[in-house]
Amino acid sequence: MSDDSDAEPQRSVPTRRRSPGGAPTIYDIAELTGVNPSTVSRALGKPGRVSAKTEAKIRAAAAQLNFRVNPMARALPTGRTHTLALIVADITNPLFFRLVRGAELAATGAGYALVIAESQESGDAEADVIEQIMPSVDGIVLATTRLSPERIAEIASRKPLVVVNREVVGVTAVVPGVERGTQALVSHLYEMGHRSIAYLSGPVTSWMSERRWTIILEAAEALGIAAVEIGPASPTLSGGREALRRVIASRATAVVAFNDLMAMGLMQAAAEAAVVVPDELSVAGFDDIFGSELISPALTTVRAPLVEMGQRAVVGVLAAVSSEDDAVSEDMPALTTELIVRGSTGHAPGGPFSS
Repeated sequence: MSDDSDAEPQRSVPTRRRSPGGAPTIYDIAELTGVNPSTVSRALGKPGRVSAKTEAKIRAAAAQLNFRVNPMARALPTGRTHTLALIVADITNPLFFRLVRGAELAATGAGYALVIAESQESGDAEADVIEQIMPSVDGIVLATTRLSPERIAEIASRKPLVVVNREVVGVTAVVPGVERGTQALVSHLYEMGHRSIAYLSGPVTSWMSERRWTIILEAAEALGIAAVEIGPASPTLSGGREALRRVIASRATAVVAFNDLMAMGLMQAAAEAAVVVPDELSVAGFDDIFGSELISPALTTVRAPLVEMGQRAVVGVLAAVSSEDDAVSEDMPALTTELIVRGSTGHAPGGPFSS
């Protein structure tokens, strides 16, 4: 039932001229409509608290003045800004394109704004960004975080938090089920005759890099083939390029890189060194990022459901934001990864890389 206490004498008031660049306020709307500022506040902040006629007039005036609600001001009575933060390790990495898209879709659908920040693969920078942004957001998504488990748990104790591609005790996580896709990749290489596989690992602080290596090692042991880890290395094109010498020295006939960028960089360096992919060296990566099928030969990769991962991460944060207690949400079910076979993997060579 509406509150008609705003039925005050109406008067014709000309629009106030603001200084150039000045943002309109509820006082400008009140002056334009001839009602009290408190009435404007109720109409815009709590629909249904004033008469429909007055609310319509106030909203029309707000639209005329291009008025936008200040999220920080709105947070004062509710404690919420309706803003979420997504912090990524490297904003230039195509891995995050679809992850961000999924997070944005879920946030927008719930009436939230999404702020994206970058840690530049630095745990210290990530911690600084979190501290700066924490007062302005209702929840945080950490994608490929480089923080320690203890630091992540401490942040989660202060603000609703979901981590992506990482598992931390007591913290909600969105982690793809890497076993299926990774085991399928090792089996594929085995079927192609490869008996020596190298894993080009990512950053030493990457939980996912260690997880992928563990699965590769276990699968290789089960098949009775050799596996060696090379790294850690930067999860970039240059990180892959710089690894070629060590890959050749390992005498592996197939290389699995921590991500597609590293695999692409390795392929670039191989081409410059006249090492033919896949005739002399098979190469595979992870994530199926944009561009992985556009290179030549197209890259064999383990695809992760990145859009859905971003969506689930935001849904998890929003569930924590709306929770009336401090109980930690159960981890969401693991998502499925799948092997995508393309031209960068082939039969094991009988030439310079074989023993």
